[in-house]
Amino acid sequence: VQLQASGGGLVQAGGFLRLSCAASGRTFSSYHMGWFRQAPGKEREFVAAISWISWSGGMRYYTDSVKGRFTVSRDNAKNTVYLQMNSLKPEDTAVYYCAAETSTWPLVAHAVDYWGKGTLVTVSS
Repeated sequence: VQLQASGGGLVQAGGFLRLSCAASGRTFSSYHMGWFRQAPGKEREFVAAISWISWSGGMRYYTDSVKGRFTVSRDNAKNTVYLQMNSLKPEDTAVYYCAAETSTWPLVAHAVDYWGKGTLVTVSS
């Protein structure tokens, strides 16, 4: 599976962005999909994930700092996963990576099968 993330950019605090991650391959629907981020000088951290649709009905999981602000979704017909980010804060500034994983739930960085190239999100105060 190849993953291509897009949608990053510069936004003011309180604004919104929607990230997209397009996946190649015909087995997209069998992967748990997620988003991680890495801020300068920090380790990569988990942000959000959505499960393989046929398993648990599309369960979603978020890190505490984005709950109520970010929404992860997927469109299996388009092989795409999305991250809607609202009420953005300067501390959300990071490179965002999409990830695909077949078995571990929720996603953890060391178990990810496939990573996409990151997309930079910068939130100005």
